[in-house]
Amino acid sequence: MVYELRIYECVPGRLPALHDRFRNTTRAMFEKHGIEVVGYWEDVIGENNRLIWMIRWQSMAEREKKWDAFATDPEWVAARAKTEEAGPIVARIRNTLMRPTDYSPAP
Repeated sequence: MVYELRIYECVPGRLPALHDRFRNTTRAMFEKHGIEVVGYWEDVIGENNRLIWMIRWQSMAEREKKWDAFATDPEWVAARAKTEEAGPIVARIRNTLMRPTDYSPAP
């Protein structure tokens, strides 16, 4: 099992556009490609203007196959371009891949 933690830091003022894109487009595209999202979070205290989310993968090979299929899907490419007609939404992406320790509680 591999967990992917992704932190999207938005262009100032564009967090609502990112939420709209995930709510109305991205989640459906993930379902289409079998991408299992653990959850989505936003900051309550501390930094703001970020969307934090996590994916659970069975293996790195699964990640490569499904992520590549998602990223190159013409429907996703078109939807992403449309949501960025007013300018970029995400300024920076932080990404880390993790595996559970042998003493980690089962999800």
